Amino acid sequence: MTVSKEITRLERSSVKLTLTVGKDDVGSHYDDLVKDYAKNIQMPGFRRGKVPHEVLVRKFGDALKGEALERTIEGALTQVFDDESFAREDKPLPYSTPKVEEDPKFDTAADLVFSVVYDVLPKVTVGQYKGLEVEVPGAEVTDADIDRELETVRERNAVVLDRDDSAAAEKDNVVTVNYGETNEDGGVIPGSERQDFVFTLGSGYNIYQFDDEITGMKKGETKDFEKTFPADFSDTELAGKTKKIRVTLTALKEKKLPELNDDLAQDVDEKYKTLGDLENNIRERMRKNLENRLRDIKISRLLEKIVENTPVDVPESMIRLELDSRWRNLARRFNVSVENVVKIMERDGRSGEDIQNEWRPGAVKALHSRLIVETLMDDLSLAASDEELEKEFETMAQKEETTAEEVKKYYEENSSTEYLKEEIRERKLFDILLAENTIKTGKTENYLDLMMING
Repeated sequence: MTVSKEITRLERSSVKLTLTVGKDDVGSHYDDLVKDYAKNIQMPGFRRGKVPHEVLVRKFGDALKGEALERTIEGALTQVFDDESFAREDKPLPYSTPKVEEDPKFDTAADLVFSVVYDVLPKVTVGQYKGLEVEVPGAEVTDADIDRELETVRERNAVVLDRDDSAAAEKDNVVTVNYGETNEDGGVIPGSERQDFVFTLGSGYNIYQFDDEITGMKKGETKDFEKTFPADFSDTELAGKTKKIRVTLTALKEKKLPELNDDLAQDVDEKYKTLGDLENNIRERMRKNLENRLRDIKISRLLEKIVENTPVDVPESMIRLELDSRWRNLARRFNVSVENVVKIMERDGRSGEDIQNEWRPGAVKALHSRLIVETLMDDLSLAASDEELEKEFETMAQKEETTAEEVKKYYEENSSTEYLKEEIRERKLFDILLAENTIKTGKTENYLDLMMING
């Protein structure tokens, strides 16, 4: 097929591709289609394959031209996009479907001219990425951090025991309750009731935050009370409202925490012989977590600087894909469908569109940064060698206490080896950024706060 092309650059990393298909090819496509139909179509009064050409055209002419137009456009686009000489930067992104502009005119005696619009990979010219200076918080793992982690270990190894029926509920007891809102007549409002709800008293991990009202209740007791919620209450459905609530305490348990001693350490893992062994392991793990977190913050802040020096037109289709991915991730986290996630959000008075508008700046920023990373990796010709890949398998095997062969097999069976190579390339780039720029230590943060810092 003879096809000529012309590219016009548009805003937001999109292009308009105008193609011209020679009239001889247009007529040939149409004739071939008519012949194909003539061989197979059945019409009253004619045997299969014996329908005259003029009868077929008279009865189905418009439909035939429409199909011929679609086939010609599809064939021309496929030919151009598959051509190795067609520049990579002019090809559509995988998730950007070319859209035909207007309605092309199909005439078997004339050239077919049509245009499609689609998004392309943005052109990125990275600005200054060396000689920058950023500031990150200072931090260290303290004895208080170790003590807090040891308390968490005690909580995980606690024994939960039933309390005596005459016992009153106290803070840190594990309670099981049935509850619901009641109306003016004292009946439970349908849809508000909940059965066998379990939580730790004093934690506030319940919708109505009725910990104080339950404190002092005994097993089997039912209590009715009114609760007024402040205007800034976290649940907007309850904020500023007064509710009548009925709660029945059906079970009352208490947690017995183990002593901090060598026995606890051995219960956690047989590799620990003493409590000191466990403490040392916790300290080393937390130090490693802190080291990794600080590295992430350094890289994030360096990339923010580079983003400022590197304008990029992020295409709309790329943003839509990122937003869709966030919806899917949220749905996966709650183990529900995307539609149900939207419904949950709408209960708080926010539409799906509102949420996307909130997410959009962060999505654009993340894509902007990612495009810079990918461009720098290519510009610096960073690659993952076979030797580096094998070393990575060995490192991972040590952490997982398995063999490098097993790790390699897993990645190959899950077609994930290329992703691992990309991680190695990215790590090389980040090592370069950290070496070529100045990192200043700022205000000291405590361990927990630092682990929560978003970049």
